[in-house]
Amino acid sequence: MSDVTIIENFVKKCKVLKQEIAKVIIGQDDVVDQILISIFSGGHSLLIGVPGLAKTLMVNTIAQALGLDFKRIQFTPDLMPSDILGSEILDENRHFKFIKGPIFANIILADEINRTPPKTQAALLEAMQERAVTVAGHQYKLSLPYFVLATQNPIEQEGTYPLPEAQLDRFMFAIRLEYPSYKEEVEVVKATTTDMQVSVNALFTAEEIIDFQNVIRRIPVADNVVEYAVSLVAKTRPKADTAADIVKEFVDWGAGPRASQNLILAAKTHAATIGKFSPDIEDVQAIATGILRHRIIKNYKAEAEGITDERIIESLF
Repeated sequence: MSDVTIIENFVKKCKVLKQEIAKVIIGQDDVVDQILISIFSGGHSLLIGVPGLAKTLMVNTIAQALGLDFKRIQFTPDLMPSDILGSEILDENRHFKFIKGPIFANIILADEINRTPPKTQAALLEAMQERAVTVAGHQYKLSLPYFVLATQNPIEQEGTYPLPEAQLDRFMFAIRLEYPSYKEEVEVVKATTTDMQVSVNALFTAEEIIDFQNVIRRIPVADNVVEYAVSLVAKTRPKADTAADIVKEFVDWGAGPRASQNLILAAKTHAATIGKFSPDIEDVQAIATGILRHRIIKNYKAEAEGITDERIIESLF
């Protein structure tokens, strides 16, 4: 099958996939789109939102619709790395046997990742980057496709351990969940206060998702689009000659090269989901906010004047 035919099939399957997810998740279309772009690009996402916005339900529903194995890890201050990765035990024959932890799944929901100390947060790093886990000197490969979707509560900062910048950079997208509109909330309440059970059908297999990821990576990109993405990232660096004025005034640190890579990869996936065979500058702009949001570190002046990440990023287009 040619790549063109595969992309055409991908567009149809994405449309049906969104309809399947919408059986359970009301509204939040932008959030679902960004999570799906992240998944088909092979990246991880950080979901930032107050409690009760169905972050866990959304990830669970997407995992079911994609036909993938899903595990939830609830991060707490006393969680140890071995609780996530697994540990070696002595079996009845007095041989060491490795018991796999919950990290061995296709989609991991790292719930409230900022609730756990850095030692446990760091246990995810190798899994996210290398798709492998090392325990007691043995490396165990994780089954592909593999995604970490972490959630963070932005309002409770007491007793939390904010993610270090180096780990934040591993997440392709930082996705903000907002409150639903009045109309959507009415629909949510109607749908969730009855005894009706909605079943979500699995539309993909793990192999299909890997095939789509490979085809998306093969999508050609014009040089001017790559140059636009790189120059957009360069504008976020306050010490660079190319830095925008708003960046020089309000930003301490800008985005690194991983942001440029992710912009192009996500732009390819964004283009593919709407049936385009090559991304253009509009595709880069469509996904730029989610990719740059967590990579820009504002200074105290920006906080004092209420300058948002979104305002800084949009002024760079």
